[in-house]
Amino acid sequence: MTATFILRKEFKSSERRTPLTPTDAKKLIDQGHTIKVEACPDRIFKDQEYQDIGCSIVPEKSWIQEDSNTFVLGLKELPIEEFSLKHRHIYFAHIYKGQTGHEQVLNRYKEGGGIHFDLEYLVNQDGRRVAAFGKWAGFIGAAISLDRFYQKQSGQAYSPLSSFENIDELYSQISTNKEKSSLNPQAIIIGALGRCGQGAKEVFDHFGVKTTLWDFEETKKGGPFPEITTHDIFINCVLMTKKIPPFLTRETLNTDKKLSIIGDVSCDPTSNLNPIPVYDHITEWNKPFLETCGLELLAVDNLPSLLPRESSIDFSSQLIEHLQNLADKGSEDLVWKSALDTFNKHL
Repeated sequence: MTATFILRKEFKSSERRTPLTPTDAKKLIDQGHTIKVEACPDRIFKDQEYQDIGCSIVPEKSWIQEDSNTFVLGLKELPIEEFSLKHRHIYFAHIYKGQTGHEQVLNRYKEGGGIHFDLEYLVNQDGRRVAAFGKWAGFIGAAISLDRFYQKQSGQAYSPLSSFENIDELYSQISTNKEKSSLNPQAIIIGALGRCGQGAKEVFDHFGVKTTLWDFEETKKGGPFPEITTHDIFINCVLMTKKIPPFLTRETLNTDKKLSIIGDVSCDPTSNLNPIPVYDHITEWNKPFLETCGLELLAVDNLPSLLPRESSIDFSSQLIEHLQNLADKGSEDLVWKSALDTFNKHL
C-alpha cells in the first residue's frame, strides 16, 4: 500500500522546525510513497533539499485541496478558521486537556469527517511516547531561564528571542551574561527523570549551577511546595495527564521568597491540569517572560525551535519508523491506534 504525505508550512512566525527532515523523507520515498512539501522560506531545511531527494514542492496551503486520504504532517496547531477538516492530520494540537478553543477544533473534524493523530499521544505498548522534543524543550527552557537570571541583574528587559544556529552560539550568549553577574543561582527541576528534565539538567551542569532534582517520589504527597521558592530558578518539566494539587499558588508566591525565574517548559496555561496556575497565557518570542507574583515566568510553547536543526533531526529520527508503519499498515498500527483512540474519545 502506498500513501501520500504533504509536509505543510507552519503558521507560527517563529517556527522553523520540521517533523520530517529531507534524509528521513527519502526513506518514505524509497518505499514508494509520495511526499509533497509546501514551500517555506523559514523552515530550517530548504525547499531545494527536499526537492533534491525526490519530494514535490507545492504552494502554501496546498493541503486543503488534497485528496481526503492524504496525511497532512505538521508540528504546531492549525490557524483558527471556519472550514471543516476532512484530511488525516498529524501534529501537536493541544486540544485534549480542556484547552481554550478545543471544542471548535474538534467540531471542524466532526463536520468534515477528518482524523487527527496527535503527536503527543503516539505511545508504545508501555504507554511511553515514541517521538518527543522533550530533551530540547527542557534544554532550551533551562538555557533561556538561566540566561535571563544572569542578564536581569543589569536591570534590563530580556531581548526578543531568535533561533540559534547551534548550541555553541547559545552557550556563548549565556556565558557573556554570566560574566556580568556576580550571583550564582540555585535551581530546581521538577520532572527531572524524564527527557525534558534531563535536557534542563544538561544545561545547568554545563554552567555549574547547583540543582535540586525532583520527580514523582518528591511530589506524590501533593503541593503546593514552598520548598520551590527557596531556589532562584524553577524549571517545570512535568507532562500532566490528570489534575493534581498545584506545585505553586499565588498564596505560596506572595510570601518572602528567593525564587525569581520560572521556566514553565510544560507550558499549558489554559488547561485545567496546569500545575502552576499563576498565569493564563502563552508568551511570544518578542516578549518571552511575563511578570507575575513578583517574579518572571517563561511560557513559550515552542522552545525547541530556538535550536531548530538539532531538535528537528532528533525528532524526525524518532518519528520516521512510525511514519513508515503508518504508510504501510494504516491506523491499525499500535502507535497510531493509540492516538486515534484518543481522538475518537474526545470527538
